[in-house]
Amino acid sequence: MSRIPDIQRLLRDDIISGSLPFGSRLRIDELATRYGVSHMPIREALRELHGEGLVVIEPNRGARVRSIDLSFVEDLFDIRSAIETMLARRAAERRTEEHIRKLVEAQDLFETFVAAGDFVSVPKVNHLFHGIINEAAGNPGALSLVDRHWLLVAALWQRYGYTPKRFENVSDDHRHLIRAIERRDASSASMLMGAHIEKAKHDLLQCMAADPNLKGVVPLKTAKRRNHA
Repeated sequence: MSRIPDIQRLLRDDIISGSLPFGSRLRIDELATRYGVSHMPIREALRELHGEGLVVIEPNRGARVRSIDLSFVEDLFDIRSAIETMLARRAAERRTEEHIRKLVEAQDLFETFVAAGDFVSVPKVNHLFHGIINEAAGNPGALSLVDRHWLLVAALWQRYGYTPKRFENVSDDHRHLIRAIERRDASSASMLMGAHIEKAKHDLLQCMAADPNLKGVVPLKTAKRRNHA
């Protein structure tokens, strides 16, 4: 049986935990020794993680963990906002009672994990919640674009932590989204999703800016707004 999925998971976990830092070079020999496998499973795992956005593979230069800065994160969330606001609108128009039931169940589970302090499971349930909305929208092409960077965003949250009341605010946003989608209020669902993602962007940028290695770096778009003020 192939060990490629196991190596992919181990590599991903080490990137998300910070054991393999953002921007670090990924040498096949060193990784093969680290995980006790041959070169082939390492190469396959790196290709898969490249598709997820966690690894960059450059011709003649090998692979590295993606480098992260504030401007990259800001752009990433802006792309997500454009796609997910459209998906929220479509979900409100196309949802079924089953979708509403699944959303309520996912949100109940989200709040249960938050109350228990299980912050490993919280991002997974958050992904499930958004996945139900995107499934209701019925646009698989857009869904694949959203999912591509989900693990990268999860890695950033785990690396830089959360702002105070982050989960309380997320829960409030989710409950409002459920109500808008249940009412088939497409405009409100789109607006609420946009605000939800915008708040997540600012929360994560705030946490990242507290990192000593990133201090003094101003998000690109923020800098542009200041220059034109």
